[in-house]
Amino acid sequence: MTRFYQKVIILGLSFLLAWAGWKGLNALAYRGEASALSQAQGDKPVKKVNKTREEWEKELTPEQYKVMFKCSTEPPFSGKYNDFWEEGVYFCAACDAPLFKSDDKYDHGSGWPSFKEALTGANLEYKDDFSFGLHRIEVTCATCGAHLGHLFDDGPAPGGKHYCINSAALNFKPKEEAAKELPPVATFAAGCFWGVEERFSQIEGVISTVVGYSGGKTANPTYEQVCSGKTGHAEAVQVVFDPQVVSYEQLVRQFFALHDPTQLNRQGPDVGTNYRSAIFYHNEEQRQIAEKVKDELQTSGRYHGQIVTGIVPFSHFYRAEEYHQQYLKKNKKAVCPI
Repeated sequence: MTRFYQKVIILGLSFLLAWAGWKGLNALAYRGEASALSQAQGDKPVKKVNKTREEWEKELTPEQYKVMFKCSTEPPFSGKYNDFWEEGVYFCAACDAPLFKSDDKYDHGSGWPSFKEALTGANLEYKDDFSFGLHRIEVTCATCGAHLGHLFDDGPAPGGKHYCINSAALNFKPKEEAAKELPPVATFAAGCFWGVEERFSQIEGVISTVVGYSGGKTANPTYEQVCSGKTGHAEAVQVVFDPQVVSYEQLVRQFFALHDPTQLNRQGPDVGTNYRSAIFYHNEEQRQIAEKVKDELQTSGRYHGQIVTGIVPFSHFYRAEEYHQQYLKKNKKAVCPI
């Protein structure tokens, strides 16, 4: 009997050593992947909310605390937002930071709320998770550090992202209510979006930037489709900004300054309607400001030709493929005519 127990102990130790070795190799293979994701966002850092675990436990429900600060996972198909499709924004259930838009929510079939994009990269952070002997990317709230869920690469095209998030970590607010709490957005097209994004991201008061396609008729287009000129889309940049630091009018003036608005359907060597100059206004106030600045510049004598910038109502914005995001920051040797 003693020899039997010795064998059991040896087998157990062998299993534990193999398990530890597998986890070690797994960690070595994926070291830094989550950190690289966080750095690639390119958005301005958020102001942190620092509270103790005891404080969070008092403020949250037992389920919320268990998921968000003990890294638990709610059972699949049990969360209130799994089969929920109202228009609005999902906020962090702990600190109320805005995280995801309903436009980016889809039915993955996994049993948890799934999103193809984050509302803004600055509000999320990523960690390499090696629990259960697997490598996963943990998604946390950048503001308060709460566990939200995981990021996978089995989402819909073109990005392929699948944010698998616990309902307990979210607080939904309808579109009208959420709009009052979110910073304003501006959308511009001024040629190659790599350079346009880089220039806007350097402006003080700009919270985040993202490149994509706007002004056309094709839903969820690829870069190749947009370049064909058949979608009607322009390469565009969406800018989220703090109006207490930089005004929309200042952004419009920067827009005109960073490109030649007299060039029709081109910008430098880039030719095509997808490189056209355009301001996509989100409300009547933005339209009036854009028209005022355009008229002022036209009569100033600064330009020898006619300003051809289109000032048109915003309809849809389709995020471009991930390799286009923050392209010049990620590719230091790349150049752009803007």
